[in-house]
Amino acid sequence: MTNLDREESHTGYWQSSWPVECGGNRRQKSTNGALNARTKSAQVISKKSDRWNVMAVERDKGEWYLGGTMPAFTGPPPFGWVQKIDLSTLEPIVESEKLPCGEHVWCGAILVHSNGSVMSINGSYLHRLSPTDLSVEAELELPIDRAHNGLLALSDGSLITKDLRIENEGRTTITRICPESLEVLDQFSLPEGSMGRIAADIVTRPDGSSTEYVYVPGISKVWRLVVEANSMTIDDWQPNYRLENSDYGLAWDSCISGESCWIMDCGDIQSVRAIHTTEPNGRFITEETKDRVRRLSWRSPAPWSGAQRLIEINLDNPNEIRSIEPFGTPGGGIIAPPVYIPELEMAVAWDSINGGLAGISSAGENLEMMWHLDIRPTMQPLVFPESKELVINDFVDNSDDLIVVDIQSGELIDRVPTGSSLANGMFLSPTGDGGVIYCTTTTVSVVSWV
Repeated sequence: MTNLDREESHTGYWQSSWPVECGGNRRQKSTNGALNARTKSAQVISKKSDRWNVMAVERDKGEWYLGGTMPAFTGPPPFGWVQKIDLSTLEPIVESEKLPCGEHVWCGAILVHSNGSVMSINGSYLHRLSPTDLSVEAELELPIDRAHNGLLALSDGSLITKDLRIENEGRTTITRICPESLEVLDQFSLPEGSMGRIAADIVTRPDGSSTEYVYVPGISKVWRLVVEANSMTIDDWQPNYRLENSDYGLAWDSCISGESCWIMDCGDIQSVRAIHTTEPNGRFITEETKDRVRRLSWRSPAPWSGAQRLIEINLDNPNEIRSIEPFGTPGGGIIAPPVYIPELEMAVAWDSINGGLAGISSAGENLEMMWHLDIRPTMQPLVFPESKELVINDFVDNSDDLIVVDIQSGELIDRVPTGSSLANGMFLSPTGDGGVIYCTTTTVSVVSWV
């Protein structure tokens, strides 16, 4: 069985409960403890700003950092930023300077490294920041001048990231970086482009030997790289999840869980295509490109006819692939990856464009839909396996609400407005004391069940 992020200490990160997006490199998005939302009342603290709030990560207990960029699709150039925040008010305790991003507008990432520094990637720049005052300790202009999505630490502490390329945009470059100097240690050219963020796993065998893998969702395949001391090589595990130029879109991030790699396809929706076919990415500053701003909504019709799919790929056999179309509605689309909860043998998938959230059992020969909710999720969920609760958003009537769902039954346990009228595919983080940090463009919120 694949190990659980929440039960392991990872040598690349500061020893906190949530030092990196999704709670760990396998992107299982699960945390210890329980909300017990059935028996409690929700309280909301919400803060508006002009910022694109992407994610929050924890260093020491209760020490939270918020990172993001600016939704500067037109007008003055964008920049990255990191704040150390007070969760009781969401006000910054300290804030970084404006961090250059190569003028690319895209959601980057932050993490807390085992060396104590806060790492921030935004556009085509990587920064190492002091955890005390968020001053810049080192800066790297990445070798590839495109938006990068995702940043992970490997077991040796090295950092790994990649540029984002959609179909027919050439090869993606994966870059491995020294966490101290930010010197580039290795570059690897993937045989095709890649949109979704990378995941990583360490597999330990009965004889005590182990291998570290990096998973990269490509244009037609999911690629697995073997991490070696000074290089990365392509493994022969290369499953095809779609055909190029097919009726289905590209996959976002994978979830490595329960001896499988879980993905949803149909992710390069019209807004994503508009952002990544412009240089710099997401900047619509010429008369020719300004009209694309109107096409940035994730609610626009999908550029394909296929229904949204959940795909399971066996980690030992790349030819063992199961898939399901939980909703069957043509033109499905998403802007976030699925989640699999091995303790319950359940996956949760959704269709953001057409609506629908589904619980899918993996226990039988085929994937089977067990329940369906008529809601419209868009973001990365958060799982509390102990209480069988899943937290995700539901965008309805121009209000982005957080909902709590029973993973086994699909029961809608609670609904809480976040104070946001905009939804995107950003990240939830658990506060560790019955709360959830919510991030989206123009709004950051803390919802606590007390």
